[in-house]
Amino acid sequence: MTYLIDTNVFLEILLEQENYEAALSFIKSEKELYMSDFSLHSTGVILVKLEKSDVFLDFLEDMVISGYVGIRRLFPEDLPDLIDAVGRYNLDFDDAYQYTTAKKYGLKLVSFDSDFDKTDVGRIHP
Repeated sequence: MTYLIDTNVFLEILLEQENYEAALSFIKSEKELYMSDFSLHSTGVILVKLEKSDVFLDFLEDMVISGYVGIRRLFPEDLPDLIDAVGRYNLDFDDAYQYTTAKKYGLKLVSFDSDFDKTDVGRIHP
């Protein structure tokens, strides 16, 4: 099975938050994992803002550059679908980005965010 991992799952691990164990267990147990380019950049924005650039660089090397987690991206021609998802499911931009990426690539969406439960893609809770 192939999965798109939402930003919040990675942040639970990187910031050692409440759902750290569940998130880490899911990441370690699955084989084919992806994240959106938006999630990658959002993770960088958040960690740099928290003055954790070193954590971001380690994450980048260990998970992305190593190939453990692949990157899936949207292109300008995909953005009308994203905006449609905003209106159809009442999602904010970043959730609509994840939804549209999962839909485009046929991936199961893994997230702690219940907003995806109201979509046709749904979500898997780690």
